[in-house]
Amino acid sequence: MDSKIMELNLLLLYLSGWEEDSRNTPGEKIYRAWNGYLFEVLNQLEDEALIQQFRNGKSVILTKEGIGKAKELKKKFL
Repeated sequence: MDSKIMELNLLLLYLSGWEEDSRNTPGEKIYRAWNGYLFEVLNQLEDEALIQQFRNGKSVILTKEGIGKAKELKKKFL
């Protein structure tokens, strides 16, 4: 998969996402986004530990690494 496509999809996940309280760890915040993207892209982002997917979920969670990379991409592209 083209690296620019991966970067732009990660950036879109970040820009369209939101912060919320973790259901599993009280007091912890997570950054969630809807997963309406190509499965190939989401799977590769997960392989790179930038997001976390759930099998029957309609959203993904951006990891700390994913948020950091998305912030860098925001400066690069916007």
